[in-house]
Amino acid sequence: MMNDLNNPYFSFPGITPEEMHLLQQATADLSEAQLRNFNMFYAGKRKNPGDILLLTLLGLVWIAGIQRFILGQTGMGLLYLFTGGLCWIGTIIDLINYKSLTNDYNRDMMYESYQMAKRAAN
Repeated sequence: MMNDLNNPYFSFPGITPEEMHLLQQATADLSEAQLRNFNMFYAGKRKNPGDILLLTLLGLVWIAGIQRFILGQTGMGLLYLFTGGLCWIGTIIDLINYKSLTNDYNRDMMYESYQMAKRAAN
């Protein structure tokens, strides 16, 4: 088990204790090589909650739905784009829920990165 001073997850901007705990649980059975691959894959895919908040705020004054495109939700992004963030209501809801939107995305990327790391080391 990694000690906290050498934990590579601390370098992720905006990481929450919940995300840290999930990462430690998900990667507990990985070898050192697999863990390096996982960190490389996950760092490239992970989104910072602060960035999603900023993009959602931009949706109120500029182009609605950018945060949904960044989170891989193309259909919702197009819907927000063409409806002005569902008349701003959807964008306001996203402002409230930006952390859960980001956490859901990051959780999916964690599982995907885990599978990639397992396959890469074989």
